[in-house]
Amino acid sequence: MIDLPNCPKCNSEYTYEDGTLFVCPECANEWTLESGNSEDTKVVKDANGNVLSDGDAVTVIKDLKVKGSSSVLKIGTKVKSIRLVEGDHDIDCKIDGFGAMKLKSEFVKKI
Repeated sequence: MIDLPNCPKCNSEYTYEDGTLFVCPECANEWTLESGNSEDTKVVKDANGNVLSDGDAVTVIKDLKVKGSSSVLKIGTKVKSIRLVEGDHDIDCKIDGFGAMKLKSEFVKKI
């Protein structure tokens, strides 16, 4: 008998193979062995819906007040080499003239 993996979502042992997919009859979860539990990976998108990844360059789409300072990050400011992080502000970057900052992906667009 073939040893099938338990469901990654509900840990049910009653999984079955359907072509290249594994299916759980209890929670209707479908997955492949390569993907594992891919539902945990968060996809970060910019204001236009483009998927962002580490190292991308983005542009600020609206004037943003810098917390703890009287300065403003102007519209059209270019940010190079972003890094995606977990949390409310999901972009970590360095901006010339401002230094290290965290931005929300909804206020940038990919270049």
